[in-house]
Amino acid sequence: MSERRESVAAARFARATGQTILKAETPRAWVEAAVQDLPTLLVDHANCEKKAASTAMALIFAYPEDRSLAVALSRLAREELKHFEQVERLMKKLDVPYQRMKPGRYASELRKLVRTHEPRRKLDLMIVHALIEARSCERFRLLSKHLPAQVKELYAQLERSEARHFELYLNFAEREFDAREVAERLAIIAAREAELATSSDEDLRFHSGPPA
Repeated sequence: MSERRESVAAARFARATGQTILKAETPRAWVEAAVQDLPTLLVDHANCEKKAASTAMALIFAYPEDRSLAVALSRLAREELKHFEQVERLMKKLDVPYQRMKPGRYASELRKLVRTHEPRRKLDLMIVHALIEARSCERFRLLSKHLPAQVKELYAQLERSEARHFELYLNFAEREFDAREVAERLAIIAAREAELATSSDEDLRFHSGPPA
C-alpha cells in the first residue's frame, strides 16, 4: 500500500472510531476499574442505552421540521433500545442484578455548555451527542480487549454501531452549519469532554473518569 493510501486508510479508521474528535484517551485506570467491576459497568451501560434512545426521541420532538434528522434519529432510537435489550439479556445470563444508580456528572456537565438560543442550541446538541457516542465507541474498543468472551463479543459489535452514531450527529452539524463554526464549538466542547473523561470521579460509570 502506498504512503498516501496508508494515510487515507488511517484517517478513515480514526474518523470511524471517534479519535478525530476526542481530545484525550480514556485513562488505563478507568479501564482497569471497569474490568474489575463488571456488574456496575453493565448496569450503567444499560442505563446509557436507554438514555441514548430517549435523547434521540427528544431531538425528534425538538426539531420536527428537520425531517431527515427525525427519520435518522428514529432509526437510531430503535437501535439504542435494541442495544439495551442485548445488555439486559447479558446481565441475566451473567446473573447481574439490576439496581438503581444515580447518574454520573459526565452528560449533565456537557449539557451545561449547550447554548439556549437557536439555531446555536441545535449545533451544540449535535456536537455534545457526537462526543458522547465517540467516547462510547472508544471505550467499547478498549473494554473488548479485556472482558470475558460473551461481553467482548457484544462490545466489539457495539463499537461499530457507536461509530455510526457519532458520525450521524456530526454529519448533521456539518450539513447545517458553517465548517468554521462547527470546528470552533467542537474544540471548546471536546476540551471539556476530555476533562470529564480523564479526571477522577466519585463513582465508576460508563462515561466517568477513573474512580477516586
